[in-house]
Amino acid sequence: MAPKTTSITAHVSLAHFRAEGVSRSYGDRRVLTDVTLVVDAAERVGVIGENGAGKSTLLRLLAGVESPDAGTVVRPASVGLLRQELPFALSQTLHDVLEHAMAPARAAERELEAAGLALAEGIPDAESGCAESGCAESHDAESRYAAAHDAGSRYAAALERAERLEVWSIDARRDGILDGLGLRGIPLARRIDEISGGQRSRLALGALLLEAPSALLLDEPTNHLDDQAAEWLRSTLVEWHGPVVFASHDRAFLDEVATALVDIDPGSSDGARRYGGGFSDYLAVKAADRDRWQRRHDAEQQELGRLRTSVDVTSRQIAHDRAPRDNEKLNRDATAGRVQGQIARRVRNARGRLDQPTGEQVAKPPTPLTFAGIPGGSHLLPDEGVILAVDDGRVDGRLAPVSLAIEARSRVLVTGRNGAGKSTLLGLLAGASGGALEREGHAASVARLDGGTVRRRKGLRVGLLAQDVRFTAPDASPRAIYRAAVGEGLAERVPLTSLGLIAPRDIDRAVGVLSVGQQRRLALALIVARPPHVFLLDEPTNHLSLALAEELEDAFGDYPGAVVVASHDRWLRRRWTGQVLAL
Repeated sequence: MAPKTTSITAHVSLAHFRAEGVSRSYGDRRVLTDVTLVVDAAERVGVIGENGAGKSTLLRLLAGVESPDAGTVVRPASVGLLRQELPFALSQTLHDVLEHAMAPARAAERELEAAGLALAEGIPDAESGCAESGCAESHDAESRYAAAHDAGSRYAAALERAERLEVWSIDARRDGILDGLGLRGIPLARRIDEISGGQRSRLALGALLLEAPSALLLDEPTNHLDDQAAEWLRSTLVEWHGPVVFASHDRAFLDEVATALVDIDPGSSDGARRYGGGFSDYLAVKAADRDRWQRRHDAEQQELGRLRTSVDVTSRQIAHDRAPRDNEKLNRDATAGRVQGQIARRVRNARGRLDQPTGEQVAKPPTPLTFAGIPGGSHLLPDEGVILAVDDGRVDGRLAPVSLAIEARSRVLVTGRNGAGKSTLLGLLAGASGGALEREGHAASVARLDGGTVRRRKGLRVGLLAQDVRFTAPDASPRAIYRAAVGEGLAERVPLTSLGLIAPRDIDRAVGVLSVGQQRRLALALIVARPPHVFLLDEPTNHLSLALAEELEDAFGDYPGAVVVASHDRWLRRRWTGQVLAL
């Protein structure tokens, strides 16, 4: 049963965002260039773009956490920012975090009580600016009138603030938010370091919504939400009384919540392109754009081919199929000179167009990610029979007994609520490979079985793209990490940049300064270069750009081995055509 939607309102005062000509750099790296964006009170704008394009940076600039190097930002009076990093100490309890979020409402309640007492007494108290001794000495009518007026104004202001912060329903709103985000069953006395990473992220989101700011800025709000929690958040944001700007890779959420999308594209002339509607509308526009791009490229290549033919053959031919007339014989020399001149001009014109700089030509559209034909691939297992299996495997407190048989070409989608054991199951499968998790760029815990068995075929290689990617040497470059992981020979045959996952500008930067998404791309490249027999992906669309997520899903069909995906991504699940294991 889906949780009941809790009404959360926000006061609107100058409730719009306006960024004009905003640019931001970090050292010598320009992240945003001349970005202009306007978000009105009734809009919910999804920010999308490639990893490292500046989505999180834009949110921080809109929030006022950072200042732009150039340009201006106008924001509502009260702005709440949800970051991907946790904003509280792990030693705090859930109660501490929630009470901190409710502090403005608690303070408004106390102020209303104090203002009510002052109004009942007919005089302002010390907090209203009238010292007790001074009030005692002022008994004339004018002083009493002024004191009563001040007390009345104070009470009216306190009442307006209390109503705006919904003081009388704050505890009910807290419970509704915890229920909606699937946190209601956790004791409030529990410490933050005693709950899971997903629960921590949901707590941060819940605390922000509990504060009820005028405007919301959300960085990947659905990364750790199951279906029910995502539906609750969708309903909450659709009813929000103020502007909402959110960066997200959740395509279903973008489709359901956004009234417009803004694509942060460093290569664009204006830094950001706006699309009306949700993700489906965006895909339709992008497909039409790519189709036009491909047609322009093909047309230009056909024209260049015609020009090459013109230089090599056509421009040197003269259409003299008939016999020459007597007067033409008399003017043979003059005619020959004119013809040679025409030929020379045609050749010069054709060569001039062929010699134009490559940058002036229409570039070829980028090739989508594919696993087909990768030289590093080595699927040597037979197409029949089970190669990896879990038989009634269980991990106490983390995974109920489950059985799964994987064949050489299996396509399995593992679904389930947060805490159902999706990551634990993938950890069991990966642990059976004899150390695959120790590869650079992969971080996950290998659970020990409390019951059941895991069987694997001899020589099986298993690769895992974990949710949390960590690299042991943050100062190392992607190029160096890639060479160390795949070997010099394979790195030469399959260059890192040829995989389309790491941009050439980032290949020699320290991996520690790359975004979470860029680091995950590198981890994916380490697997793609040498495709294992069984490819495990834990929430593969988290932190990947929308374009790459689409390409990755489409590429599953070409993968030369088995694919097991654990995901709560509704967009991915809607399109899945293989086996489904629901935990």
